[in-house]
Amino acid sequence: MASLNRCIFLNKTHISSSCSPLSLKRHSESLKLSSVISERNDRVLMESSLKDSVLELDPVSAVNDGVLDFYGEVMAMEDQGVTPWTVSVASGYNLLRNPHHNKGLAFTDKERDTHYLRGLLPPTVISQDLQVKKLLYRIRQYQVPLQKYMAMMDLQESNEKLFYKLLIEHVEELLPVVYTPTVGEACQKYGSIFRRPQGLYISLREKGKILEVLRNWPEMGIQVIVVTDGERILGLGDLGCQGMGIPVGKLSLYSALGGVRPSACLPVTIDVGTNNDKLLNDEFYIGLRQKRATGQEYKELVHEFMAAVKQNYGEKILIQFEDFANHNAFDLLEKYGKTHLVFNDDIQGTASVVLAGLIAALKLVGGTLADHKFLFLGAGEAGTGIAELIALEMFKKMNTPLEDARKKIWLVDSKGLIVSSRKESLQHFKKPWAHEHEPIQDLVDAVKDIKPTVLIGTSGVGRTFTKDVVEAMAAINKKPIILALSNPTSQSECTAEEAYTWTEGRAIFASGSPFDPVEYNGNVFVPGQANNAYIFPGFGLGLIMSGTIRVRDDMLLAASEALAAQVTQENLDKGLIFPPFTNIRKISANIAAKVAAKAYELGLAGRLPQPKDLVKHAESCMYTPSYPNYR
Repeated sequence: MASLNRCIFLNKTHISSSCSPLSLKRHSESLKLSSVISERNDRVLMESSLKDSVLELDPVSAVNDGVLDFYGEVMAMEDQGVTPWTVSVASGYNLLRNPHHNKGLAFTDKERDTHYLRGLLPPTVISQDLQVKKLLYRIRQYQVPLQKYMAMMDLQESNEKLFYKLLIEHVEELLPVVYTPTVGEACQKYGSIFRRPQGLYISLREKGKILEVLRNWPEMGIQVIVVTDGERILGLGDLGCQGMGIPVGKLSLYSALGGVRPSACLPVTIDVGTNNDKLLNDEFYIGLRQKRATGQEYKELVHEFMAAVKQNYGEKILIQFEDFANHNAFDLLEKYGKTHLVFNDDIQGTASVVLAGLIAALKLVGGTLADHKFLFLGAGEAGTGIAELIALEMFKKMNTPLEDARKKIWLVDSKGLIVSSRKESLQHFKKPWAHEHEPIQDLVDAVKDIKPTVLIGTSGVGRTFTKDVVEAMAAINKKPIILALSNPTSQSECTAEEAYTWTEGRAIFASGSPFDPVEYNGNVFVPGQANNAYIFPGFGLGLIMSGTIRVRDDMLLAASEALAAQVTQENLDKGLIFPPFTNIRKISANIAAKVAAKAYELGLAGRLPQPKDLVKHAESCMYTPSYPNYR
């Protein structure tokens, strides 16, 4: 049966029909109903911009001269689908269910009258600040971190501005809830806790239709995409489609810490299957139930995605790769770094934040980077990314030849110390770190032989900085720098307490996930957190506000130096090599300014002219989650 297509313009009614005979019989009834809807829309319109909105309606019918079959459900046969539709205006009940506009009990009496909220809310009116206090109290009642995570996600889905205000004002307490370490557990259990989709899922089934899928997303002004394929989620391995928790969490931090508008952020998961048998056999798993696609099939899907993103959103869209496995991460960054504005947080973001910590630590141990020797446990994305940026900083700032700088950096992988005799069997990203030396299998022997001043863990394997390893570092160095960077907390190479205890309180320590302060011999040590959240929100803001079209290493160095400059003497006196997160919006603004300045210097910025005060410009660009007053 031919369908009846009608368009109802809010604030006036217009019907154009291509009708079957059966539909025409109900034409006059439909006109009456359209008139009623039009009158209602005239009365409840909230914003003038909605006057031109168009909604497509299905045929409207009366059933047995009774109640109108408004949705066509009774008329539908078993083999005939029903088109879901709704007349949606930002008023009344719909306004309370819209997370972008909902204010809850903070709607004023005038707003409740104007927008048909009387009776839909209790009579009291409270401030947004009191709402924050109430929500924080409720979240603190939960004893299980995952319950806190779910409560925060529910808040984000119901009242976006309140979510961000709560997160911004209590960032040190809530950052571990919405991101590491809790997000790791959330991803592991994502299928069982899944309630509402929070991003785009692009699977092999969408091959050839990815541009169409992107256009299904309701927001068009996208400025940053965080995308994962779920193969290497934190230190937890292949979580497939359930890795979506990572892009959602990262983009929450883009808005809260970097001030990028939530509506400009798009989380994406590329689902090509999973090799995790536990998930494949889990009845609650939400992804494709097949082994992971590889080779040409994988490359074609990713390439279609990258091309579609650029076609749909333009040249200046920032694409952040997140938690791809080593064998894909380096290749994707190398390939698309030449044609797109791309950034890999695991390789580049981690490197930038660790370099910042090392620059700050020099104020405690003395010397320059070139005066120190570095030993890594872990030679994947994070380890080699950090190593390369350290070498580049030596080259740029100390005029140390790049090859000489690399010789001060040693890496240990699962097969032992990376040395030149292993070069033929090494992956390409490990080869620059294969130096002349006898093979060494154990980390403790490598420490004793290489005699590093800095020990960095990026292995993803917990408790690998054993007592023997840490005591060996303490025997060599007066103030050993020990960075246990693997996430989540369970995968950290050692705990803060172990680092301070085994070095008799002399260690300069930082970790990837947070640890509580440690008391040792009457002194309280506050461990730093080398969290990528220090870098990527401000880094992304700098790229966006300057209209940058490509990422360069000099921008990463600028971000590191900007972060290190925020570490005060008071912080250093406590042993901290990173500033407290309480000032993170200010820190992000300074990082954004330095990144933007470098982009303008390199001729890669597209927004001209360059603002005179980039820090103030960055602050003015930041999203603030205060409630607006509704007309």
